[in-house]
Amino acid sequence: MLDRIRRIVTGHDPQGRSVIARDEILRNRMGSNRRGVTEVWNTDGASIDTRDAEDRAQPPFSLVPQARGTKFLYFAVAPEEAGARPEDEEKRAAAAFAAYGAGHARPETGKSPWMHRTKTIDYIILLSGEVTLLLDGEERDLKPFDVVIQRGTNHAWINRGMEPALLIAVLIDAEVR
Repeated sequence: MLDRIRRIVTGHDPQGRSVIARDEILRNRMGSNRRGVTEVWNTDGASIDTRDAEDRAQPPFSLVPQARGTKFLYFAVAPEEAGARPEDEEKRAAAAFAAYGAGHARPETGKSPWMHRTKTIDYIILLSGEVTLLLDGEERDLKPFDVVIQRGTNHAWINRGMEPALLIAVLIDAEVR
C-alpha cells in the first residue's frame, strides 16, 4: 500500500518552462504498510519557489503542519488485533504519535488510545478498506471515497475490517476553537 505511492511534482526550469521536477515512488514511510504514514508534500507558510529542487517530504516528519502550513499524507490503518491488550495498544499508539512528532496531540484517550486532536482542518478521503471515525460522542462507518472534513476535534480512525484501510489527508494549520 504505502510502499507503492508514486509522486509527480511539477516546477519550472530556469527559462520559466513547466517541467517535471520529481517522478518517484515515495520511500520515506513511518510505520508499516498496514499501520503507517507516508508524507507526500508539505508547505511551511512561506512563499513557494517553483524553481527550487527542495523535496518537501524529507525527514524529519511531523504530523502537525508548521504555522500557516499544510501536510499532504497517505496513511494506513491496520485492522484491530483480536485479543490485543489495552495497555499494549496504548503503548503502540503513544509510540506512534511520539514518532510522528505529535505526542502532545493526545488530550483524551479514554475512548481509544488512537484518539488525537490537532489544530488543523483536515480533508480526508477513504480510498480502500473499511474504517470508523471515532469521536468523543459518536462514530461513523466510512466506505471507500467517503470524505471527512475534520475540524480540529478529538478523533481516532478504527479499522474493524479484515484488511488495512488506505486514506489520504490534507492537513491545514488553523486557529480552531
